[in-house]
Amino acid sequence: MLPLRRTSLLIHRLPLARFSSNARENVNQSATQHDSDTHFGFQTVKESDKWKKVHKVFEEVAASYDLMNDAMSMGIHRVWKDIFMERLSPVGNGIRLLDMAGGTGDIAFRYMKYLQKQTAPDRKPSHVTVCDINQNMLDVGQQRWEKLNLPTAGDTIEWVCADAEKLPFEDSTFSVYTIAFGIRNCTHIDKVLSEAHRVLKPGGRFMCLEFSHVNNEYLKWVYDQYSFQVIPPMGQILANQWQPYQYLVESIRKFPQQNEFKTMIQNAGFKCVEYENLTFGVVAIHSGFKL
Repeated sequence: MLPLRRTSLLIHRLPLARFSSNARENVNQSATQHDSDTHFGFQTVKESDKWKKVHKVFEEVAASYDLMNDAMSMGIHRVWKDIFMERLSPVGNGIRLLDMAGGTGDIAFRYMKYLQKQTAPDRKPSHVTVCDINQNMLDVGQQRWEKLNLPTAGDTIEWVCADAEKLPFEDSTFSVYTIAFGIRNCTHIDKVLSEAHRVLKPGGRFMCLEFSHVNNEYLKWVYDQYSFQVIPPMGQILANQWQPYQYLVESIRKFPQQNEFKTMIQNAGFKCVEYENLTFGVVAIHSGFKL
């Protein structure tokens, strides 16, 4: 493992354990008070059980997460994330980015690389907080960051274990909130969106990259066949895990369609909300502003 750069990395070792415990307690207490039915893939489960099941899924796949992303999408997920960063185009000085469900660091690392292309001599350092409810995913991300050993020009990154439905941050803290391939795994999407709105500064931007719905019926049939017949067996072969990838393809089908999700973002208080389909709607980028 390469040595850490002195100013480029802030690892919250002790707070991580605290946030991990608090996140679980908060979810558990809330679910116990209002223990309604929800979905876990195609299964109907109690809300108090869903977070445990989702947490277990990502504990099991953390080590093979990036390998499986490449295999399942044939590398296209990298293009989607690059486009996501291009659409974000984070310019300005002293930007504070919260990358929620950022686990293994793909969005955060792209952001840090993007910052290095901004060569203005008076540019103020920016900061990224990678936040995830699953400590195993964060551990993988920290290890990847250390191995990358990127120059940072004073920009900093930290890793915080916390629940997207109850963030441990003050109001109006961040300039940008990103969440990529994570929001569909949350029990209460409306609470996630509300928290995103709360922690953003006025003028801040919400950006979400998520699997969505293919509208063309022929392409949808092809996509469904690949999803259900290829991805779970691939998970078994490459990661010795079938069930997590069965859940993956099922959870995509349960996620709201593009216009429905757009309305949810608007209901959370965001303005100028719009979305862009990529790869015929296999994924979509949703964007909104806190005005």
